[in-house]
Amino acid sequence: KIRVSDKTEFLEDLKQVYTAIDGDVAKAVFDGFKDKWRKQYPKEVKSWEEQLPTLLTFYKYPELTRRAIYTTNPIERMNKELRKRLKPMNSLTNIEAAEKIIYLQALDYNEKWCGRAIRGFVDPDTKVAFEQMYNERYARGAD
Repeated sequence: KIRVSDKTEFLEDLKQVYTAIDGDVAKAVFDGFKDKWRKQYPKEVKSWEEQLPTLLTFYKYPELTRRAIYTTNPIERMNKELRKRLKPMNSLTNIEAAEKIIYLQALDYNEKWCGRAIRGFVDPDTKVAFEQMYNERYARGAD
């Protein structure tokens, strides 16, 4: 747990990692972050260090889409809506009842968002980059 007095600086230093220009710079910035904070907060730094390759995966994607990928706001919003719907029901008779509520909430969510485009994903260069990534990843299995 980060002390209140250190929290702003700690988070600001961490923000430098995920706003770096590319993955290599992010790793270098993380090394500086690690050197600065590991003595005070060894568990927190170790947790990040162990998960760093996963946490920096978004750098493999086109630059215009990175923020949408590393930000979880849409997911958090949907989870909040699900909790809001499920909480008043306290207990559901069976798993199918819960699945139905989740399904209906997902349908509602999709209807609200179907006409919107996430920033960066409509860019023509981004579409080409994603197509290339897809072909590199899945075309190999078609040989």
